[in-house]
Amino acid sequence: MNEIQLKYGCNPNQKPARIFMADDSNLPVEVLNGKPGYINFLDALNSWQLVKELKENTGMVAAASFKHVSPAGAALGYPLDRVLRKMYHIDPKMKLSKLACAYARARGADRMSSFGDWIALSDVCDVSTAKIIKNEVTDGIIAPGYEPEALEILKTKKKGGYNVVAIDPNYVPVSLEHKQVYGITFEQGRNSLKIDNSMLENIVTENKTLTDAQKRDLVLSLITLKYTQSNSVCYVQDGQVIGVGAGQQSRIHCTRLAGQKADNWQLRHMPKVLNLPFRDDVAKPNRDNAIDVYIGDTPEDVIGNDVWAETFTRQPKPLTKAQKQKWLSKVTGVCLGSDAFFPFGDNIERAHRSGVTAIVEAGGSIRDQQVIDTCNKYGIAMAFCGLRLFHH
Repeated sequence: MNEIQLKYGCNPNQKPARIFMADDSNLPVEVLNGKPGYINFLDALNSWQLVKELKENTGMVAAASFKHVSPAGAALGYPLDRVLRKMYHIDPKMKLSKLACAYARARGADRMSSFGDWIALSDVCDVSTAKIIKNEVTDGIIAPGYEPEALEILKTKKKGGYNVVAIDPNYVPVSLEHKQVYGITFEQGRNSLKIDNSMLENIVTENKTLTDAQKRDLVLSLITLKYTQSNSVCYVQDGQVIGVGAGQQSRIHCTRLAGQKADNWQLRHMPKVLNLPFRDDVAKPNRDNAIDVYIGDTPEDVIGNDVWAETFTRQPKPLTKAQKQKWLSKVTGVCLGSDAFFPFGDNIERAHRSGVTAIVEAGGSIRDQQVIDTCNKYGIAMAFCGLRLFHH
C-alpha cells in the first residue's frame, strides 16, 4: 500500500488529506487498528525517529510520549524504584519489562502534557507495556511490532478504536525532504546527523569532568531536541527527560518552561505529595491535575475549604514555598541540552536553580564568554557541540 486516506488534515476543514509515497513505493507503516489522523502520523513518524535513534546510540530500549509534534517525555528502559512507581501510578507488585519501564518514565516526565499522547516504542510492544498503556489516556502508538496478546490488549482501548501503527524498522527514507507552504515547495537534505559522545569533547568550562551518566543524559537531551519544535531546551536526569521547553520564541522562556517542568517532577518525589489522601474514585488524570495544582502557586484551588472534599478524603495541608525551595535546593546531577547557543548567562542562572551540573549547547554566541563565566561560577561543566538542532 502506497497511500492511506485520512479523515482530514490538521483541522476538520482541511480536506482532502492523505499520506503517500511519491515514488509509488509501499508505505513503511501499517495501520493495525483504528484510524490515525494527520497529526497522529506527524507525531508517529517524529517519535519513531527519536526512539530508534536512542536505541541505536545506547543499545537500550527506549520510549517517547509525543504531543503536537514535540516530545512531552522520552526515556531509556531503566527499572523503576518504589517512589517512581508511586509517582507514575503503577502497582508496586506489577512486573515490568524494560520497555514498560521506558514508557512509564517517558509518560511520567510530564503527565499533564502527556494526557492524550502518541506513544513510540523502539522495540516490539510486549504484554507488560500494553498493560500500562491500557490504563492511560492516549491517542495511539507506533512500534516495530506487537506481541499477539499485547495487540489484543491495545485493541480494547477506545471501544476498539485505539490507533495502532506498525513500522518497518529497516525503512530508510530518501535523503531529500520536501514540504509545501503556501503552495511553494521547500527542499532540504534530511537531518541524518549522528549524535554521540563525540559532541561532548569540546568542554569549554573550568570543570572538564563529565561522568558516563552525564554523557548518557546529555546525548539523550540532544537526540530529544533533534525532534522537538524549536526553540527548545531539555532537562534530563537518570536516563529520562524530566522537562522540555518547546516552540518558544525566546530561549530564556524555553529554559524557564522546561525548568519549571523539571522542578515539578522533582517536587512530585516529596513524601507530602506522594501521600496526598486521594479518594478512591478519583481517576488518574484528575489526580495528576490535582498534584500539578497542589505543587503550583494556587493550591487553594484543590485544597481550599470549599473544594478539597471533591478530591481528597481529608483536607491536605498546603505545600509552602519554603518547603518547596528547601527540597529543590538539594537537587543536583541534572543535565541540560539546548538546540542552539545560549545568548545570555541568565539561562545558566535558571538552569542552576533546577540542579543542573552539566550542559551541552552549540556555542557561537557573541556572549559565549559570559555564558561560560556563569557556568564557572557554579562549577557546571559545559560542552560546545558546535551544531544547531532546529526542527520545524
